[in-house]
Amino acid sequence: MLTESEKLDTLLRLSIELGHSKDLDILMEHILTEARRFVNADAGSIYLKDRETLIFSYTQNDTLQQRLPPNEKLAYANFTIPIDENSIAGFVAKTSHILNIPDVKRLPATVPYHFNQSFDERVGYSTQSVLTVPLNTAQGDVIGVLQIINAQDEHGKVISFLPEEERMLIHFANTAAIALERAQLTRDLILRTVRMAEMRDPKETGAHVNRVASYAIEIYERWAKNRNVDVKEITENRDVLRMAAMLHDVGKVAISDVILKKPAKFTEEEYVIMKQHTILGSRLFLDGLSAFDKAAADVSLSHHERWDGKGYPGHVDVRTALPMAGYTNPGGQARGKSCDETPLFGRIVAIADVYDALMSARTYKEAWDETKVLEILEEGAGSQFDPELIAVFFSCLEFIHFIQQRYPDKQ
Repeated sequence: MLTESEKLDTLLRLSIELGHSKDLDILMEHILTEARRFVNADAGSIYLKDRETLIFSYTQNDTLQQRLPPNEKLAYANFTIPIDENSIAGFVAKTSHILNIPDVKRLPATVPYHFNQSFDERVGYSTQSVLTVPLNTAQGDVIGVLQIINAQDEHGKVISFLPEEERMLIHFANTAAIALERAQLTRDLILRTVRMAEMRDPKETGAHVNRVASYAIEIYERWAKNRNVDVKEITENRDVLRMAAMLHDVGKVAISDVILKKPAKFTEEEYVIMKQHTILGSRLFLDGLSAFDKAAADVSLSHHERWDGKGYPGHVDVRTALPMAGYTNPGGQARGKSCDETPLFGRIVAIADVYDALMSARTYKEAWDETKVLEILEEGAGSQFDPELIAVFFSCLEFIHFIQQRYPDKQ
């Protein structure tokens, strides 16, 4: 448990650290981890405001996590609740007042809100003490709710949250809200770019890019842990990879509708033009200096490369689209990148993109049976795909299925 001095130091550190996370999902994970550590709590959730509802957006629960096999993650369903006085989170969002409840199962009859026990009953958990704090922006607007569950003493016994912890968590929540507002803006800008691409190519939907990005960071994280990569490096890479993966096909906005929306098979000349989307997308990030710009450039350029070197666009100068000196095949075209010549993030997104494209129904095709999709991925290990990453993909398939449920295509 943290001392008061350590908590103050943590507040100062977090005000800087939270500004470093750009991706919304990664930021919510960081916020909830630190908030729970702050008050030594077993579980917690973040709700984000969407008009007059709260979206259950992220959760953690150590007790339930410990029941899972090693390396497995806690899966949870998204749901919404109205912003009104009937629920604890809804009440806090509506009134912007903090609630510190010692035992949610013993609420006074005089309060308007109630505790929904359905989750506890379904998973075999026992919620007791709950501290719920509004996430207020600098302008005083509520953008969500931070809910921390089951404070624990040094022996792991559930206790009530202390009054002084309320004050600390309010300061923390205000800092977190500013970071969340900024991350939401970044996510919105990315999704607007995706929607622009969707107007040109109906395959590029918001649900598709969210799934591909989520698959990608799941594959990366498990690969990195298998290789004992430093935790800080993993966190930083997950942040930039998720955003970069969402923009993997952004270069398609520069491809003609005649080609993008053609219902029949491409001619050889049309296919050559279509493949240019990798180079055109990468050019958007050429002059950037950030880790995100580099990741986005790598992913845009290389997510159609193959492990055996038969992909595209190969070793090209992105500015000119011409083959790089010394990297041409006998016909004078750019030689494809093979094995780890392709950047890691590109090799990861290649797997995530193919899996989701085959699994998804489109106006021109039905969704494929997953058994067939998995056969294709398995057969492609060592030819189309990095064999090590394919093995990692299969090891986290259960969580991949959860991601599919979290980001369904609109009906």
